[in-house]
Amino acid sequence: MNLDQNAELSVAPMMDWTDRHCRLFHRQFSAHALLYTEMVTARALVHGDPERLIGKSSAEGLVALQLGGSEPDVLAEACRIAAPFDYPEINLNCGCPSDRVQSGAFGACLMRDPGLVAECVSAMIAASDAEITVKCRIGVDEQEPREVLPEFLARISAAGVSRITIHARKAWLQGLSPKENRDIPPLDHPLVLEMKGLFPALHISINGGIMTLDDVETYLEAGLDGVMVGRAAYHDPAAILADADRRIFGENTGPVAAEDAVRAMLPHIEAELGQGTRLNQITRHMLGAFAGRPGARQWRRTLSEGAHLPGAGPELLEAALAHVERRAA
Repeated sequence: MNLDQNAELSVAPMMDWTDRHCRLFHRQFSAHALLYTEMVTARALVHGDPERLIGKSSAEGLVALQLGGSEPDVLAEACRIAAPFDYPEINLNCGCPSDRVQSGAFGACLMRDPGLVAECVSAMIAASDAEITVKCRIGVDEQEPREVLPEFLARISAAGVSRITIHARKAWLQGLSPKENRDIPPLDHPLVLEMKGLFPALHISINGGIMTLDDVETYLEAGLDGVMVGRAAYHDPAAILADADRRIFGENTGPVAAEDAVRAMLPHIEAELGQGTRLNQITRHMLGAFAGRPGARQWRRTLSEGAHLPGAGPELLEAALAHVERRAA
């Protein structure tokens, strides 16, 4: 498969969530879905420890790196630093509304300056062999999305970007918290479909408010090139990813059992504990493994109460798993 195909279903970059442990867990459910790192600021990468910030293992499969920034030269340097890590895609964040990105004048702020975004992606393309992509909102604050979004797409497309993910919700940079920005501005999925009609040559993925694998199939059938799922994939990974390789990517496979995905993490857990990682740093991403199933509450409780304790190890995971398997018997 190529990146365009893998991007038919992707898991969104999510701060504090999509770290290397989370990505490896998601990979146990789907061999083909495109996964993303958390956003890493270009300045942090230029001045910090690249291995700590963007290190990944081959077992994570196809992973894209997301960068935040608004300075073309710094973004270009970050791309050069990322080269040895073999990310096939580097994505520029033009959608995050947090105070952190506003103080740095990047993220969703960039929706106001498509010319600067074009300069940024041009510099990134010149500096990297990876595919440069963009994730954006439909607009910010008082902007009229139907007026600003086509210009934004036209500018970055002319600069060399051919794949973009559109979060179908406006971002309010003043008056709403980042959490409120995930729910309060209304979604406009039809507008994203309109953009595909206006820019048929662009590979356009839709993001925002997509909760089920049925939804993913619906938007692909409607003509969009990809669907990016965020919180739903994190809180209930089996519902989104367990049967994705068959239903989205055409593989002749059955759904992955969450029990199997959990047990597949045990070698990673044992190796990480040997290097000083705490169990809860890994299992916090696994709490939704059995969402909606009998025993799920005890699974979450066992891990939440025990995984942070000194000496907690694989046996705690086995004990938590036993609660689910007993209820399923």
